[in-house]
Amino acid sequence: MTPDTDAHATRKAEARHWFETLQNRLIAAFEAMEDAGPAWPAAPEGPGRFVREAWHRTDHAGDPGGGGTMAVLKGRVFEKAGIHASTVFGRFAPEFASQIPGASEDPRFWASGVSLIAHPWNPNAPTVHMNTRMVVTTKAWFGGGADLTPVLEARRHQDDPDAVAFHAAMRAACEAHPGVASHPKFKTWCDDYFHLKHRNEPRGIGGIFYDYLETDPFEPPFAFTRQVGETFLQAYPPIVASNIAKPATAAQEAEQLVRRGRYVEFNLLYDRGTLFGLKTGGNVASILSSLPPRVTWP
Repeated sequence: MTPDTDAHATRKAEARHWFETLQNRLIAAFEAMEDAGPAWPAAPEGPGRFVREAWHRTDHAGDPGGGGTMAVLKGRVFEKAGIHASTVFGRFAPEFASQIPGASEDPRFWASGVSLIAHPWNPNAPTVHMNTRMVVTTKAWFGGGADLTPVLEARRHQDDPDAVAFHAAMRAACEAHPGVASHPKFKTWCDDYFHLKHRNEPRGIGGIFYDYLETDPFEPPFAFTRQVGETFLQAYPPIVASNIAKPATAAQEAEQLVRRGRYVEFNLLYDRGTLFGLKTGGNVASILSSLPPRVTWP
């Protein structure tokens, strides 16, 4: 199959519709957290709202290549949150095609997805990341996942209540789709992937990560991918609510900024989504919106 045939047109349309719908639901959920949460002392007054901006992509050969909508919030609960949906297509540059399954035979591709990154003001509340996507070359597959990054060392362990709740939610999502998802496999994959090799330390407490879930048959991996989004919507807001009013010391705020620096290191050195977006002519502003607004390196 190649991405410009009609064989998967309906499937691609369904996937795109889901990712764009999920973006809208996530935006509503985060704005609700802004409405409910107390303001951080250094934050702007009043609850934040997402600013949406459409963008259009030009393929490396100069042809139109899709685009998307980036949405960024700077609020009183979240110092910065980005929730983006995009659908892009075209041809991989020759030097990149060999790195993507199915693209060495034919460089044409289609990709659609939604991605989220949120950096709360309060260091007691963990940073979080979620993305799901569908990619089509001569092969077609789903990928994605969700992971939690506490920024305080005292909260970066597996028996912390936030970690227990997050892992339980992701385990339930996997167990609801036997034959497609394996929580032990996807949890280990996440731990291995979100690891800063140059520091030999994990980015956070993990979650799940999966890739190359082939789309034949289509519905089982698509249903699981939808489940990941639904589960995230249910799991993360209670974690924020349980932490957002806790007091924090100046030392904890300083620790938060150092941990955010580690986050920057991972996203710029290792993150597949960042590298894929930059190498396929994606929107630089939305790709780099995952970076926190304030960081320090000791």
